[in-house]
Amino acid sequence: MKSVKKIDFFKNIRQVREFEFGVFYFFDGLVISEMKEGVIFNWNMAQKAIKAAHEVLGENAQIAYISNRINSYYVVPTDWIKFYKNRQQLNFYSVVGYTKGNVVSLYLERLFFRNSIRKFTDLEEAINWSVEKIATEKKIALS
Repeated sequence: MKSVKKIDFFKNIRQVREFEFGVFYFFDGLVISEMKEGVIFNWNMAQKAIKAAHEVLGENAQIAYISNRINSYYVVPTDWIKFYKNRQQLNFYSVVGYTKGNVVSLYLERLFFRNSIRKFTDLEEAINWSVEKIATEKKIALS
């Protein structure tokens, strides 16, 4: 299990925001979260992270989000409905999971998340995929 702080890509960090439920790392067009052990991640927590993303990256930024699941925690899957009702969006969403429990949680999230969720077992692979997708989106937007 790799933490964001322990990989070479960390040198590209724009900002780190620590909350009582986890840590969010902000890069250009990319947000990586590492939740704390045992957290039940819900809409109220998500709102804090969304506010931070808007402050750091801007309201209309194209964002790839990586959930780096280095700890065991739970996501309230039905809270994705609240995410969409509040007109939030993610361009790309991936999960880096290391345990069978992460896979089960991911299946539940897929029931409520409107777009596809990409699963990885290596953080650096997830970062490379996400950075490539955001770069492609930017090229398309400029043409």
